[in-house]
Amino acid sequence: MAIKTLIIIPTYNEIENLTPITDAVLGITPETVHVLVVDDGSPDGTGKMADELAKKNPRLHVLHRKEKQGLGPAYIAGFRWGFQNGFDQLVEMDADFSHHPRFLPKMLELLNQHDYVLGSRNVEGGGTVNWGILRKIISRGGSAYARMILGVPVRDFTGGFNGWNRKVLEGINLDTMESGGYSFQIELKYRAYRKGFRYVEFPIIFEDRRVGKSKMSSKIVIEALSMVPKLRFKN
Repeated sequence: MAIKTLIIIPTYNEIENLTPITDAVLGITPETVHVLVVDDGSPDGTGKMADELAKKNPRLHVLHRKEKQGLGPAYIAGFRWGFQNGFDQLVEMDADFSHHPRFLPKMLELLNQHDYVLGSRNVEGGGTVNWGILRKIISRGGSAYARMILGVPVRDFTGGFNGWNRKVLEGINLDTMESGGYSFQIELKYRAYRKGFRYVEFPIIFEDRRVGKSKMSSKIVIEALSMVPKLRFKN
């Protein structure tokens, strides 16, 4: 039986990116790969547009949430939808092309060989485009900080372009996840590592969004910094 893969794309006011990103993802992946748009009640009509696109393509699905509740809860809702609908692999991906679809074939290939796969800006061959020095410091520094405190060798702890085999997500008890924003990715990777699941990082180029407004804020970064020691000393 063919492996079924679900690519989860959370959205909030991504109407300009939605059609291009879903077209690109579905165009570069095989028929066994589906896309789930998890929309947090976008006031710009992203959710409504997603419904229209889904009517035209059976590989595209939409999960509506009433309001913006954070990246972590959006992904967890997407994971659960994937479990309920029989998907074997689940991929996290941004809507704004910062996670470019051209890296998906390699990710899916590696996901068949490992328990989880991390698209990494911080391994050889990886990097960023159109980032200022401050953002680079925050990103690399955040990963180094998490690596040091948690004692885990992941190079890109904060990256959000990741693929998971179902058994990993079922094995880390999503019901007890504490992080909502930026730190969600750190907690997810830390829990998976602590459970002994096998992972690999492969290089990606993270490109700053083409259109729309970044969701990053100082509050999100501070939350991540404060969550790391809590994870370390709680486990």
